Amino acid sequence: MKTVITILILVAPLAAHGQLLKCVSKDGKVEYAAQCPPGTKPLQTGIKNEPTRTTTKGETKAKTLAEREAEFKKRQLDATEARQKENEKAAEQAFNREACDNARSHLKGLEEGQRIVRVDPKTGDRVFMEDTDRPAEIAKAQKVVANNCK
Repeated sequence: MKTVITILILVAPLAAHGQLLKCVSKDGKVEYAAQCPPGTKPLQTGIKNEPTRTTTKGETKAKTLAEREAEFKKRQLDATEARQKENEKAAEQAFNREACDNARSHLKGLEEGQRIVRVDPKTGDRVFMEDTDRPAEIAKAQKVVANNCK
């Protein structure tokens, strides 16, 4: 008895992998089986037990450790480059802001009539700006403010 049960247990999974057919005899009697007996007409039921596939043509296989590590390094490099660009952009904005502040303070000093001192390139002496030169210098300072303060 034990051998019969053992054989049935071993054979049962094999039937699960088959296709189920609807068998109709000449009398009209319907029977379902994996194989139709002789003298019956087999009809498809649409029930099939196909083995499951792990991957299809459109799917990619699991990535290897080397591929994942390469992708990680690429993401890390991209993040480093992005951080570096952000830092450069912030430094440039700070430089432009400082240039704008300097240009505005120079223009304000000119408009308020502060004494402006320059060094004469020929003699190296300090020379004070004349009041007649002030309007031209104010116009230059306004252009610098317009260019640096956007």
